Amino acid sequence: MKRKPDILWVLVIIFGLGVVTTGYTQSLWERQSSAPANLTQQP
Repeated sequence: MKRKPDILWVLVIIFGLGVVTTGYTQSLWERQSSAPANLTQQP
């Protein structure tokens, strides 16, 4: 019975890291999608 809480904590940590990484990559995609549009409009 001592192993089940360990598995739960591992799943919680993995889920938390997934949420953080998806939020970070979405912010990067938004920056990258806006940057080339501005660069193409300048010349």
